[in-house]
Amino acid sequence: MTDESANLDIPAPDGEVNVINTDYDVGQDNVQGGIGPLKFDVHNPVFGVSALTIIGFVLLTLIFQDQASAAFNWLFNFVTTTFDWFFLLAGNIFVLFCLILIFTPLGRVRLGGADAVPDFTYLSWFAMLFAAGMGIGLMFFGVLEPVYHMQVSNPLGLQGPFGENGELNEALIREARDHGLAATIYHWALHPWSIYAVVALALALFTYNKQLPLSIRSCFYPLLGDRVWGWPGHAIDIIAVFATLFGLATSLGLGAQQASAGLEYVYGIPQTINTQVIIIMGVTLIALISVIRGVDGGVRVLSNINMFFAFLLVLFVFVAGPSLVILRDFWGGLSTYVTDIVPLSNPFGRTDDSYREGWTSFYWAWWISWSPFVGMFIARVSRGRSVREFITCVILIPSLVSVFWMAVFGGTAIEQVVSHPDTSGVKDNVIDGYNDAIALFSMLGELPFTSIASTLAIILVLVFFITSSDSGSLVIDTITAGGKTEAPTAQRIFWCLTEGIVAIALLIGGGLTALQAMVNATGIFFTFVLLFLCYAIYKGLRSEPRSS
Repeated sequence: MTDESANLDIPAPDGEVNVINTDYDVGQDNVQGGIGPLKFDVHNPVFGVSALTIIGFVLLTLIFQDQASAAFNWLFNFVTTTFDWFFLLAGNIFVLFCLILIFTPLGRVRLGGADAVPDFTYLSWFAMLFAAGMGIGLMFFGVLEPVYHMQVSNPLGLQGPFGENGELNEALIREARDHGLAATIYHWALHPWSIYAVVALALALFTYNKQLPLSIRSCFYPLLGDRVWGWPGHAIDIIAVFATLFGLATSLGLGAQQASAGLEYVYGIPQTINTQVIIIMGVTLIALISVIRGVDGGVRVLSNINMFFAFLLVLFVFVAGPSLVILRDFWGGLSTYVTDIVPLSNPFGRTDDSYREGWTSFYWAWWISWSPFVGMFIARVSRGRSVREFITCVILIPSLVSVFWMAVFGGTAIEQVVSHPDTSGVKDNVIDGYNDAIALFSMLGELPFTSIASTLAIILVLVFFITSSDSGSLVIDTITAGGKTEAPTAQRIFWCLTEGIVAIALLIGGGLTALQAMVNATGIFFTFVLLFLCYAIYKGLRSEPRSS
C-alpha cells in the first residue's frame, strides 16, 4: 500500500498481522475535478454506473406510475413466494457461521493486530452498538408486529385469542401473547445481527488487519486476488450501492408514512402522499445541513439526540404502561423465542405463508440490504476487539435492546387489546383493520399525556430519518469513492438528495409495496455476495495470528 492509505483514516496495525501486499493505490481509478464546493473524487465506473442507473430508475418510475405500481406488486409477490426458502436458509447460515467463529480458535484473532487495543471503552462501545440497533423500523413495527403476530399472521399455526366473531378466549391469551412476541423477536435478534456482524467483521478484518480500502470489494481479495480492482470488484460495489440505497429508501418511506400518520393523529394534518413527500423533502433538507457540518458536527450530535429521545420515550411507556406485565412479557417473549427459533428458522414444509413470506422473507432482504450501512458503522468503532468478543457483543447487545423495546411497546399494546378489546385503538388498526403507520399512536393514545408522547414519537421518527439519510450518504459515498472516507462533501450531498428522491419515487409509484419490492429484489443479489463473503472471512482469518 502507498501513502494514499492516509486518505482512509486507517490506523496502522498494532502487532503481528498478515497484511495483503497489492500494487493497487487507493483512488487510482477515481475521476477528480470540479472547483470549490463542487469538487468531486469518484470511482470510475462504480459511481457512474450506480448514479445513472438510479436516475433512470427514478425517471421511469415517475413517468410510468401505473405500470410501475403493477410491476412492483408483481415483483414483491414473486420474490417473497419464490425465494422465501432462500432468504431463510441464508439467514441460518449467517447465524451458524458466527457461532462457529465464536467457538473456534479463529475467535482469538484481534481486529487491528495481535497487540491492538480497543479505541473505545466497553460502555462507549456498547452505547454505539445500541445506537446501531435503533432505527425507524423499531418505531414502525414495535407496536404493530407483536399484536399482528399474536392474532393475524399465525406463525407456526398459532391460534389467536380472538375468534371469528371477535369473542376473546381467555385461555389462549398467555400462549398467543408469548408466541406473538417471540415471532417478533425472531425478526429483530440473532438473525439480523448475525447478518450485520458478518459484513462488519469482513470490513474490519480487511481494513485494519489487511490494510485494504474500506470497501465491500476489498473483503473478496482472498477469493479474487487483484481482480477485485477490476470488473468483478466493480460489480460487487455496485450491488452494494443498490442494496444500501433501496434499504435506506424503504426506511425513509416507512418513516415518512409514520410521521404523516402521527401528524394526522395529533394535529389533524391529512395523511396523504403529498404530506409524505413534503416530510421527505423537509427531512432531506435538514440531513443536507448535517452532511455539510460533517460527522462530528452532524451525525454524531443527531445520534446523541436520538438516544436521549429514545430512552425518554421507552421510559415513559414503561412507567405509564403496565410495568410488571412488560417485565413478564420480556421474559416470556425471550424464553419462547429460544424454544421457537428452530421451527421459525425452518425454510421447508411450513404452512404459515402469511408470516414466512409476508414478513420473514421481507425482513431478511431488508436486513441484508442494510448490512453495508450498519456493518461499516460497526466496523469503524470496533478496532482492537477479538473476533470472539466482537461477534458476541454485536449479536447480543442490540438483540437484547430490541427484545426490551418490543416487550415495552408490543407488551403494552397487547395488554390494551386483551384488557378492553371493544375500545382498543390498537385492535381497530392492527387486527380489525390494517393501518400500520398509526399503530404506535393508537397505543400512545391510551396512555397519559397522549399529545406530548405522540409529539415526542414524531420527533424521534424524524430524527431517526435524518441520521439514517446522513449516515447512509456517508456509506454510499465511501463505496462510490473507491474506499475513501474523506471525499468531497458535494458527493455526500448528491447521495443524500438521491436517497430522498428514490424514496419519493417509490412512494408515488407504489407505496410500501414498491419499497418492499425493491428491497427484496436487491436483497437476493446481495445475499449471494454475503454467502461468498463468509468464505472470504474464513480464509482471511486463517492467515492471521491469534492472541492468547
